[in-house]
Amino acid sequence: MVAAVKKVVLAYSGGLDTSIILKWLQTEYRCEVVTFTADLGQGEELEPARQKALMLGIKPENIFIEDVRDEFVRDYVFPMFRANAVYEGQYLLGTSIARPLIAKKQIEIANKVGADAVSHGSTGKGNDQVRYEMSYYALKPDVKIIAPWREWSFESRNKLLAFAEQHQIPIAKDKRGEAPFSVDANLLHSSSEGKVLEDPAVGPDEMVFQRTISPEQAPDKATEITVGFEKGDPVSINGKKLGPADLLAKLNQLGHDNGIGRLDLVENRFVGMKSRGVYETPGGTILLQAHRAIESITLDRGAAHLKDELMPRYAELIYNGFWFAPEREMLQAAINHSQAMVAGTVTLKLYKGNVIVTGRDSPYSLYAKDLVTFEEDGGAYDQKDAGGFIKLNALRLRTLAVRNARAKS
Repeated sequence: MVAAVKKVVLAYSGGLDTSIILKWLQTEYRCEVVTFTADLGQGEELEPARQKALMLGIKPENIFIEDVRDEFVRDYVFPMFRANAVYEGQYLLGTSIARPLIAKKQIEIANKVGADAVSHGSTGKGNDQVRYEMSYYALKPDVKIIAPWREWSFESRNKLLAFAEQHQIPIAKDKRGEAPFSVDANLLHSSSEGKVLEDPAVGPDEMVFQRTISPEQAPDKATEITVGFEKGDPVSINGKKLGPADLLAKLNQLGHDNGIGRLDLVENRFVGMKSRGVYETPGGTILLQAHRAIESITLDRGAAHLKDELMPRYAELIYNGFWFAPEREMLQAAINHSQAMVAGTVTLKLYKGNVIVTGRDSPYSLYAKDLVTFEEDGGAYDQKDAGGFIKLNALRLRTLAVRNARAKS
């Protein structure tokens, strides 16, 4: 017997699965359903989601569709890139970083309309259920969470389709058969998983890729661009100021045209299994290289190395769903502090899947040519000082060597 629920806010895409969930909530919980659809730059028209929700009996005042692209990039993507966050050395966390924003909006709507529950369409095998629900609990500790894929009795896709037909939910022709793989997309990336991609020994077909042309098909001439930064965030491309979402969209197009940002990855899910995914992050791949380049001349060595030590922990927190946890916020405060003088421009060449840094300049540069030059430096650096520096650092090694030689004799 299900717990009593009066009103639930559903993260609703308008697709078949979340439409089935919507109707299942109505029939199983007999509650009022409120839908929330976020425009995260997934590249799909969202008005059909409104029409489908209306067709399924949702009141107009209970349908929320919001363009959150600028908020997504400004308050989630850019803070993450200030940390140069990469999970397990490769993954730029495109799906992970979108979930806390969706969850936050659901809780805001729940508070606004007086809902006592929230719901999502993530399966019981994946990471997204964790990311959503950790965020829900952090923002509304007493909220009721409904996770249909962990509750309902549908044992096959045929039974899901039968439920859809029973309740007059439209089923597109391409949805009646098994989809060759599943796709999740937003302005930062697209991810493809499952079905034909489940064998990690078999390379993906070209049809899997949606955000990039292949490096082989990319132009034979490099594209040169300049990215401008202020306080660690990109603010311009080729001298033109752009808002957060427009800037990332422009980088995405440049990455697309040059075959940049493809990743075939086997990752370790938080729930315990390994998963193979094919990801495309064209703009993010460019941004990561550009940000590291501007940091290379503006960050002190100690700050830069400490950031690199903290980054894997920070990335893991985002991957595992702890965006709203105090430890992530503590790390973010330190990272943000480090970015105060990370400003200037980076010049890059984009060529057949490669991002090549060719120049970096900043009014706050710590690079001192008179210190590193092979020519006369005017006394800026006394090379004789290096001898004492080396001897002091080698003292413990010399002491160990003497002790070890004595032990052998």
